[in-house]
Amino acid sequence: MSDLPVLPVTFRPGRTRAVLLVAGAVIFVVITTVAMLLEQLGPGERLSFIVTAALLFGVLAMLARVKVVADESGVTVVNIASRRRLAWAEILQVNLRPGDPWVFLNLSDGTSLPALGIQPGIAKQHAIADARALRALAEAHSTRDLP
Repeated sequence: MSDLPVLPVTFRPGRTRAVLLVAGAVIFVVITTVAMLLEQLGPGERLSFIVTAALLFGVLAMLARVKVVADESGVTVVNIASRRRLAWAEILQVNLRPGDPWVFLNLSDGTSLPALGIQPGIAKQHAIADARALRALAEAHSTRDLP
């Protein structure tokens, strides 16, 4: 199958990631600048502004870290606060239905794992193409792994 992506491949919401990181940086700079310009603030208050700005940036950076990495042996799903490694055989189905906020992986243990690295938010067509590519990879590897 020549239409399969070359492994390893990383799927991530590029535009969403860029927006989150730029917004986080702008928020950090603005809050820090305001803290430094307000003359009535003491050093502790300024520090609390800067720490709050850093925390906001950290939260947005955590939201931006989501990705799905596929390689020869399986898939690593990195969500906001978790990372899970799956063998190809564990993935039964890759779903992105209309209205879904991101891809869901149906697993062999009967559970479903959200894969936030492929989400149609800002770039719907890109997410659909990524979901199709991951589905094709999962199908190709599941048939290849059969005896």
